[in-house]
Amino acid sequence: MTMLFKLQSVAVRFGRVQALSACTLKVNAGERLALVGANGSGKSTLLRTLHGLLQPVAGSLQYDANARQAMLFQRPYMLRASVLNNVALGLWLNGARWHLAKAQALLALERVGLADLARRNARALSSGQQQRVALARAWALKPQVLLLDEPTSSLDPAAKREVERLMAEFAQSGMTLIFSSHNLGQVKRLASRVIYLEQGHLVADLPTEAFFNGPLPAAAETFLKGELG
Repeated sequence: MTMLFKLQSVAVRFGRVQALSACTLKVNAGERLALVGANGSGKSTLLRTLHGLLQPVAGSLQYDANARQAMLFQRPYMLRASVLNNVALGLWLNGARWHLAKAQALLALERVGLADLARRNARALSSGQQQRVALARAWALKPQVLLLDEPTSSLDPAAKREVERLMAEFAQSGMTLIFSSHNLGQVKRLASRVIYLEQGHLVADLPTEAFFNGPLPAAAETFLKGELG
């Protein structure tokens, strides 16, 4: 399998705070990798490190420079512009002519079921609609790897189902998904592999079925029981 990321003893620090400690991890193309753990466990830090937004202070990070990446943040930023232009801008910045960028953006909005809102102000949309716009913006760039930080945490049940459906479809098309989530039902539905983090340490790295059916390291077992209880 094609290796996309290889982390060896990676550490990330914010001042005196050790956000990641001795993190060793490999990610191959086509995986659906879920990051779980309590708030502050290092999930977002790991995602941002993989995406190149944070630099390790120790260890090594190798990645496939030819694999296009996109990242979806927990609260996606919407420009004070139309939905269409919010999607088209990323394509234009990536080198597409403006008229082609708008045409491709419209196709991306059709992909997520929002073409009818293309002329609306993006900031006037609901949280769920904005998240789907962000998915369209990412998908339009045709990434091989999509990183998502708590993509449905602030959404109502209907919007969560829609975002999950899109994530599943992207994965079925061959896209690699790496996402953080507090929703263990979502992890069961979408992930092929689960990483459990605690206080910046990678404690467990297991196929999804093995993670939910044990045995687990004590810390991961306690977390799982607490979340499912």
